[in-house]
Amino acid sequence: MATQHAFAGGTVNPSNAVIAYFSRTGENYAVGEIEIGNTANVAAEITRRTGAPTIEITPVEPYPHVYDEAVAQATAERKGHARPPFTLQGDTAAHAALEHASTVFLGYPIWWSDMPMPVYTFLESRDWTGVTIAPFCTHEGSGLADTASSIARITGTTVLDGLELRGATAQYDVVAVSSSVKDWLMAIRR
Repeated sequence: MATQHAFAGGTVNPSNAVIAYFSRTGENYAVGEIEIGNTANVAAEITRRTGAPTIEITPVEPYPHVYDEAVAQATAERKGHARPPFTLQGDTAAHAALEHASTVFLGYPIWWSDMPMPVYTFLESRDWTGVTIAPFCTHEGSGLADTASSIARITGTTVLDGLELRGATAQYDVVAVSSSVKDWLMAIRR
């Protein structure tokens, strides 16, 4: 029998949920040089609270380490409506969970009031029938922007109210991340 973890006053079976996220390390806006991405920190807290396995969406061509170079690459991708190829980093159990998940916690940074292009590639590459998506993001002022609507349009599935945290908070305030994730999980419970 699968282990049950507390999930906002109820339970979620980790075999029915997975956390998929995109995050960037290196030189970042507002937080400087980082080894663990802002969104990765939030994903780790969701994993801690739910027990759900985690998959990282990783572009085949990594973004440059230097912030301005990463911005130039991401800007060109956005302007060209690129769909950069990606790989999914996670253990075998996480990959299996993604194939059978009824809930996907989807995390990403907000770049120019939108999701990074590799997240679009990921969303467009899957059949989302029967899956509920719970988005979460890190940002420096845009909140979730209109990403929940974009996710719903692309996937045709139910998208729950999302969680948004400033990148600096996600990087440096463990207590705020924990509290925000806890409150969000309570708010989206069904």
